[in-house]
Amino acid sequence: MLVSGITLVFQGDWLSADYGWIIAKIMALLGYIGLGVVVMRNRGAARWLAFVGAMACFVYIGIVAVTKNAFFFF
Repeated sequence: MLVSGITLVFQGDWLSADYGWIIAKIMALLGYIGLGVVVMRNRGAARWLAFVGAMACFVYIGIVAVTKNAFFFF
């Protein structure tokens, strides 16, 4: 599904400023996956920091999905 989403962005000409929230969601999803890998492989403080980062990515993805605004915090 991730590859399909990335392919649609490039084929659907969604790289314009009108659809920046889609790019932001895909980038946050990649960060979420990367942080999840760190959580599974490390121990100690690094594991907890990656967990907090992954949860922040998860919340960000949800908020961007609802508001359709990648920079909702400004």
